[in-house]
Amino acid sequence: MRVLVIGSGGREHALVWKLAQSSKVSKIYCIPGNDGIAQQAECVQVEGNNVAGIADFAQGARIDLAVVGPETCLSDGIVDEFEKRGMAIFGPSRAAARIETSKVFAKALMKKYGVPTARFKVFESAPEAREFAGRLGALGVSLVIKADGLAAGKGVVVTDSVGEALRAIDDLMERRVFGGAGRRIVIEERLAGPEVSVLAFTDGKVILPMVPAQDHKRVFDRDQGPNTGGMGAYAPVPLVGGGLMEEVRTKILVPAVAGLAAEGHPYKGVLYAGLMLTSEGPKVIEFNARFGDPETQVILPLLESDLVEVLEATVQGRLAATGLRWKDDCAVTVVMASGGYPGRYEIGKVIQGLDRLKRHPNVTVFHAGTRREKGNWLTNGGRVLNVTAVAPTHQAAAAIAYSALEELAFAGAHYRRDIAHQVLGAGKADH
Repeated sequence: MRVLVIGSGGREHALVWKLAQSSKVSKIYCIPGNDGIAQQAECVQVEGNNVAGIADFAQGARIDLAVVGPETCLSDGIVDEFEKRGMAIFGPSRAAARIETSKVFAKALMKKYGVPTARFKVFESAPEAREFAGRLGALGVSLVIKADGLAAGKGVVVTDSVGEALRAIDDLMERRVFGGAGRRIVIEERLAGPEVSVLAFTDGKVILPMVPAQDHKRVFDRDQGPNTGGMGAYAPVPLVGGGLMEEVRTKILVPAVAGLAAEGHPYKGVLYAGLMLTSEGPKVIEFNARFGDPETQVILPLLESDLVEVLEATVQGRLAATGLRWKDDCAVTVVMASGGYPGRYEIGKVIQGLDRLKRHPNVTVFHAGTRREKGNWLTNGGRVLNVTAVAPTHQAAAAIAYSALEELAFAGAHYRRDIAHQVLGAGKADH
């Protein structure tokens, strides 16, 4: 098979890495990819990097299966374009992907089909939104302000005060810091409890959940500092046992998928439920319509099944005859980031130590923002490397990952030193 992965980050590197292990795969392309991914796939630059150009390449290269990474491609209708041309592609249609690309659509769907989530209200008027936020804030209700559309993962503001909520409303609706994404906003109550990510394969009828993972969004240890795209993750999550996973499947995933089908938007691909484990049970913070980042980097190393077979079964609507096999291990991923991230940062810093990590059999490094130049690896993004370790316990996996990180260096590098602290007991990895 000739496979195409669409995207350029650590998530896409993990997908390429896992797909390359399949005996069914003869060739992997990646658009646009990065120089780390280029070690296992042929990276292709498509002029304009648009849907039509990617589809044209796939037709010319006789691609048997395409896999979509970023949500922007789904929003642009890449699945619809491929299917129109009779080509196999893994991911939901533009209409089904609105469960991620429109917060208003997602919340309305959840309300209609009984998916547990935070209470909310939608606003198109900034003055009305400010009045509502001020009134609830005066009652001591903590709020989350969400832009309706895609905002590069930054359109959600978790507030601790009325002042923060009002500033967020002004930023989104008046200043339009995320453009049209802030034309409408959702204001919802702030939920309390541990967060967990549950990703599942679905062909629109059958749902196969993956092992749960826990992401670390804040940039600094002890969950301090601004939100990021994710500074690390671990899997599985001991909090989510068999009973709770079944509750998530039956009360959240099943009604969401059934609801989309009932609305005329059958969903095929990965459905990612970002959950809060509240005192009232699991509730949805948000849905994503694709593989998570960095969750993919910590989940796929635990998957024993042939990923190609699972993706094909999803696209062809035959997941009922497919199962998922998982290693009886734990995985920890730590993100190594550029100085200043998630704010302004510089690129072009020389990365040292990557070759030394080849002697670590239980460590895989996924490149998120790197480039190769004159024999050197250089930084080329905010999140630069994802260091993933697999071991029988979370403690062992964390120790291996942090030991590997000590082999790596570049100017300004930083990373959290407490990834998986929730299951390590001491609040910090022992390394």
